[in-house]
Amino acid sequence: MASSPPESLVELCNLTFGYGERVILDDISLSVPRGKVTALMGASGGGKTTILRLIGGQNRAQAGEVLFDGQDVTLMDQQQLYAARRRMGMLFQFGALFADLSVFENVAFPLREHTNLPEALIHDIVLMKLNAVGLRGAHGLMPSEVSGGMARRIALARAIALDPELVMYDEPFSGLDPISLGTAARLIRQLNDSMGLTSIFVSHELEQTFAIADHVIILANGKIATQGTPAQVRQSTDPLVYQYVNALPDGPVRFHYPGPSVEEDFGFGVEPAQRPAQRGVAP
Repeated sequence: MASSPPESLVELCNLTFGYGERVILDDISLSVPRGKVTALMGASGGGKTTILRLIGGQNRAQAGEVLFDGQDVTLMDQQQLYAARRRMGMLFQFGALFADLSVFENVAFPLREHTNLPEALIHDIVLMKLNAVGLRGAHGLMPSEVSGGMARRIALARAIALDPELVMYDEPFSGLDPISLGTAARLIRQLNDSMGLTSIFVSHELEQTFAIADHVIILANGKIATQGTPAQVRQSTDPLVYQYVNALPDGPVRFHYPGPSVEEDFGFGVEPAQRPAQRGVAP
């Protein structure tokens, strides 16, 4: 009897990655549940987009494993990596549409690049994918003729053109008005459920993220600060997580950048001759 697929489609096991001497992810382990919507959150520069790049093989882990359906992406050769990427879809921040191709041609691009399907079938698939994001009627437009929210949905249609198992979204809500933001969030949830996808998205938008995610992972200081359901994350007693989910201006992440004391900078209680010299200011 054939064994059932692993519960997690993606796993990071004791993974470390950095740029030069700067460590971005420090010995972290996490799982992305198959068939669920997982959100990666945390302060800017915390390694969220880096995780997407590691899963897609654009970056290679310096230690540990990046498992996609049980296979280590880090050890794949070019042919294996291309085969794995055909099972993934990627929505880049701000869409990244080809400016000189029409909406139709943008969505058709991965089909023409990775398949030998006849043009008549490509035509029907493209219109079906655009219809799924509500933009079948816009197939003849150019990217310069659509709004930011529409561009994001067109990019989503392109990301699902090959019927991937995994779709990754890099800040899909960034720069969107409330209507477009709500539409994008509903699409992520609806497409995940209707197409049987596994979804990972990077986000800073708390309300919509917690409304659609099954699993939330918050990164901080190269580690996983907490993970769980949105309700579990909201109830976390970790000071940094509490500050993040409640949008507090001060906490473990300080409002004031570290520096000398106010007394030292302004010279309170210090004789004028003893005050630190400042550039461009006479003593």
